[in-house]
Amino acid sequence: MAKAKASKLKLSGKRAQSFARLGAFLALIVFVNILGNMAHGRLDLTEENRFTLSEPTVDLLKQLDEPVFVQVLLEGEFPAGFKHLQRSTREMLDDFRNEASSFQGRGKGLSLGQRIKAFFNFLGNDVNLEYEFVDPNLGSVEEINQRREQLAKDGIVPTIFRLKDVEGTEEKLIYPYAIFNYKGRSVPVNLLENQPGLNQDEKINQSVTLLEYKFANAIQKLLLERKRVIAFTTGHGELEELQTKDLSNTLRTYYDVGRFHLDSNYQVPSQIDLLIVAKPRGPFSDRDKFKLDQYVMNGGKILWLIDRLDAELDSLAVRDPFVPTDYPTNLEDLLFKYGARVEPNLVLDLQCSSIPQVIGMQGGNPQIELFPWFYHPVVTPRSDHPIVKGLDQINLFFPSRIDTIRTKTEVAKTILLTTSEYSREQYSPVRLTFDILRYEPDPAQFKKPFLPVAVLLEGQFPSLYENRVTDEMLEGLRQLGMEYKTVSEPTGMLVVSDGDIAANFITNPETRGVMPLGYNRYERRQYANKDFLINSIEYLLDEGGVIEARGKDIKLRLLDTVRAQSQKTLWQLLNIGTPLLFLALFGWGFNYYRKNRFAK
Repeated sequence: MAKAKASKLKLSGKRAQSFARLGAFLALIVFVNILGNMAHGRLDLTEENRFTLSEPTVDLLKQLDEPVFVQVLLEGEFPAGFKHLQRSTREMLDDFRNEASSFQGRGKGLSLGQRIKAFFNFLGNDVNLEYEFVDPNLGSVEEINQRREQLAKDGIVPTIFRLKDVEGTEEKLIYPYAIFNYKGRSVPVNLLENQPGLNQDEKINQSVTLLEYKFANAIQKLLLERKRVIAFTTGHGELEELQTKDLSNTLRTYYDVGRFHLDSNYQVPSQIDLLIVAKPRGPFSDRDKFKLDQYVMNGGKILWLIDRLDAELDSLAVRDPFVPTDYPTNLEDLLFKYGARVEPNLVLDLQCSSIPQVIGMQGGNPQIELFPWFYHPVVTPRSDHPIVKGLDQINLFFPSRIDTIRTKTEVAKTILLTTSEYSREQYSPVRLTFDILRYEPDPAQFKKPFLPVAVLLEGQFPSLYENRVTDEMLEGLRQLGMEYKTVSEPTGMLVVSDGDIAANFITNPETRGVMPLGYNRYERRQYANKDFLINSIEYLLDEGGVIEARGKDIKLRLLDTVRAQSQKTLWQLLNIGTPLLFLALFGWGFNYYRKNRFAK
């Protein structure tokens, strides 16, 4: 009896010990999971670090104090390319959610009690980014039409693709967009890059490459307490409002866009985050230049789109030959002081767009043919800078060469756009005539390659008016409560030697109809003029460095379809036969092992 009792006690003790071990093991698993959530991560072995978010993006996500909700309109049956975009979008949003919800780094600057409170909030439901995929083509016809009308009002337009099935080919509308919502504000993001000249796989690959930048850029805009203000200068013959309509409409999605007359104020208001000087043709007075100078000294940013010579196709059509003259803008000394000089010349390039010319008459109708016009270069970005990386070709109109100048202060100069290797330049006075179209160009004459036509300047700029400030200028600053500065705060500006890069073609002045910026109506081709300007503005206004994500380069590793088709049978046999062979070998080896073991 005593032995049985002792045996029971021993068994009970073993059970208790087993339960204690099981409890300790479960507690350890829970503790490891908590630590994993606090400081999670993964090993990215890809060559281009495609699964690693850039530091500015991570820092941006840590600033979220309320949840971001993302609605992705990419649900349904798609071809393989769109399926890849859908899957990559989901993976990128998962990465964003993990970083936005991570406790790591949230306790910086907090007391111990605040850190403990933040930790327990994190253990709750502290998820600062959620998303859902929806199909905008579901529902009744009336619901779908209402939804499409609302999406169109928000600037969300569909893409048409053809889906093949056993019953034939069906056209379907797809909305490759994600809508980011935060604190009652929303920003739509176009997921699909549609660059001309790229095949479907390349377009999808480029779209996947830019996902991180687009998502981070949208969140950055939502975090701003106010919209950034962009103003086009007026009063010096700049491009009119209708000429910049397409660019302005695109910018208004994210910015407050207006026009600013320099004579309307004693200074450029600090509320203006970026000035665009688009093709001035009249003189800037010393008073106006002083306002621009002090705007830069106080950290203002300027996008200079400057035509040095008065060269226009319309002028040449009226008077052939035509000798263009200098535009009397009086800005040369200001730009020279900041580190750039737009030369009084014209750049010619064998890589150019075409213009129409009448070559004869037939049946009373003019016969028109397109001829390459060397004064309209088509430049291909060669720099890896985030502004131009991955951009399609850009069409310029009578540009000039830009020289970089040594400055008194530290100013970094980055050449963003250059001509091709077959280019040349003509200095003023130059005689323009359509007669050059009668002859084949001699490549030996185009031997000045890679002439700069767009330069980015960054750093601390010296003031043009150092030791030149009049008492009247100083008195004006004192009345405004401002101090004259001789060196700027760290800032940036971009100089492009073509003002028409921002001008859209006006189809009907009465109805204010315009063509998309960058669309060449003669060639019926879309160039990347607007993308270049938008990227430039985004870069100049980007204080968090989010645009760094745009420099990512995800390599496209495509299947060799010709080889795959020719070796189709071989790969099918390998894929089916190899697993069966390994299974047979394993079965034989296992049986051989059992037979030998039990035989002994």
